[in-house]
Amino acid sequence: MRAARSQPLKNLHAEAALFRARALQGFVMIAACLVLLAGWYFRLQVLEHAEYSSRAEANRIKQRPIVPARGLIYDRNGKLLADNVQAWRLEITADDVPDLKDTLNRLGQIIALSDDDLSAFDRLRRATRGFRAVPLKLGLSEAEVARFAIDRHLYPGVDVTPYLTRRYPYGDLFAHVLGYVGRVDADDVAHMSDSRYAVLSQIGKSGLERYYEERLRGQIGYEQVETNVEGRPLRVLGRVPAKPGSDLRLSIDADLQRTLVEAFGNYDGAAVVVDPRTGEILAMVSLPAFDPNLFVNGISHADYDALTTNISKPLFNRVLVGGTLPGSTIKPFVALAGLESGVRKASDRTLSTGEFHIPGQKRGYRDAEEGGSGWVDLRLSIAHSVNTYYYKLAMDMGIERFDDYMRRYGFGAKTGVDLSGESVGVVPSPEWKRKRFKQEWFLGETVISGIGQGYWIVTPLQLAQGTAALAADGTRHQLHLVRETRDGFTAPWVALSQPAGTPISTNKDNLAAVRDGMIAVTQIGTAKAIGLHAPYLIAGKTGTAQRIGRKGNVSMDPRALPVNLRHQSLFIAYAPANAPTIAIAVVVEHGGYGATAAAPIARTVLDAWLLKRTPEEVAADLAHAKPPEVQDVPDDETPALAPEEPSAAPVSSPQQRPAP
Repeated sequence: MRAARSQPLKNLHAEAALFRARALQGFVMIAACLVLLAGWYFRLQVLEHAEYSSRAEANRIKQRPIVPARGLIYDRNGKLLADNVQAWRLEITADDVPDLKDTLNRLGQIIALSDDDLSAFDRLRRATRGFRAVPLKLGLSEAEVARFAIDRHLYPGVDVTPYLTRRYPYGDLFAHVLGYVGRVDADDVAHMSDSRYAVLSQIGKSGLERYYEERLRGQIGYEQVETNVEGRPLRVLGRVPAKPGSDLRLSIDADLQRTLVEAFGNYDGAAVVVDPRTGEILAMVSLPAFDPNLFVNGISHADYDALTTNISKPLFNRVLVGGTLPGSTIKPFVALAGLESGVRKASDRTLSTGEFHIPGQKRGYRDAEEGGSGWVDLRLSIAHSVNTYYYKLAMDMGIERFDDYMRRYGFGAKTGVDLSGESVGVVPSPEWKRKRFKQEWFLGETVISGIGQGYWIVTPLQLAQGTAALAADGTRHQLHLVRETRDGFTAPWVALSQPAGTPISTNKDNLAAVRDGMIAVTQIGTAKAIGLHAPYLIAGKTGTAQRIGRKGNVSMDPRALPVNLRHQSLFIAYAPANAPTIAIAVVVEHGGYGATAAAPIARTVLDAWLLKRTPEEVAADLAHAKPPEVQDVPDDETPALAPEEPSAAPVSSPQQRPAP
């Protein structure tokens, strides 16, 4: 029988040591897990308590933004030009929607959603955080609101909420003054300094609505709403009220604005009416205009295409960014520059023979009157718009000095009007030409600059501001549209501060000489038809900015041209000339001569303001008015450019008149 195998003796000490090592490892692991767990709970309960508490609370309590009422806009007499009306919008919070594509498809079956609505929503959703509500459609009808309310529980993350939408009671009458609000888009969100305002459904896009956006929109408020499992609100737990936007009171007079529009009739163009004592704009139109209500809740492609394809460009703001040759309306300023620079005295006379020649050149520059006007001083040169006087004056001044004085009078710079995007225009200068065309300056270009032709570009705002400065004894005020503002319906109106006026001349004799010439325009000159029988004294200046130049000795009647080639008709004026309270600049597109189209418009506006005529009375007068017996004076007919080129065809020189 085999002997039993001997069993090794156990090493109790080794086993005990191994157990202790394993127990220690297990303890360390358990302790590490407990430390990690404690750290995790510490992070959740202490470091991130606010975030997770708010997330948990969000399952029951929703924080709903309160969009403030947009500030109202009034005219100077308290007529409401822009107000707010209640409407409903459909909005989606992307984080709360299980399947966005399916939700949009089902919503489209109960609410009409256009491609414009869907594309605008998609762009804005991509630019907005998922927990914020994004408008899908604005301006829901009552039927659409009712249909959605029935099946509200089937659409988590979708809500119909009330809001105040903008309304413009006067339609297109103030389109280019007020501008319009439109749907907030991705670009608006990207440029917002405060992301909270991304909840707005509308924002100022142009005009005063854009310039005063921060004043008008107010401050966002919030309310905490307890909801049930279906998302229906049960009660309001807390509320931080919104602060409404500030109201604006304009210097614009609604009645005068309507009169100005009606005076234009079927003409396109622009006009600005100013109080020369303050720089307040009393009326401002750009025609044709558009209905800003189309843009408020998102304009359709069809409506937008109709506006953008219109040959008259109703969306283009002719007052703010439109530019034109000033024509002879620049002559009072050139005359003042001649006096201020010492190149001329008011009594100095220049011989007008019907044609002006630069010494040593064969090319001639015509006067308005065939055969010339004879010897004329400053007063007569303005009254009869004698080109030769200004050809020679501009040449004697030199383009550098000419450019300097024109800029002193506000040309080539912004007027400071409270609208965004104002154009500065162009004052002719060698530097501008070299930069723009990389060409040298010709003396002939200096000559025609003196009558407002050539490289000139001025805006109606600049013309109105310059005219008002002449009326205000040489003080140029910053133009502005807003007089007062208030924070709340019961709060007092507070006047907005305006910068002090800038003097364009301190020599009263020089200003008086120019103003005397402008009075003569409406008494014995190119606009006498509107001034002779006026019950007040008018100072003015006609202007005609050519679309095409004359050929040879032929004087082209602009009324015989196609409409798109007819001259621009301009007129500037102020009244009463002895104590001015109103100044105006009118530009009529394709109107022909300044005295024919623009001057009667100005007279209508002056009558309405000074004689307190209502728009109805003015409209009745316009309906029965006979065409004015106006002498059509082509006061600045000359080729648009006159460089010193050998190919320039010379014209014959008329017989010289002897000096008296």
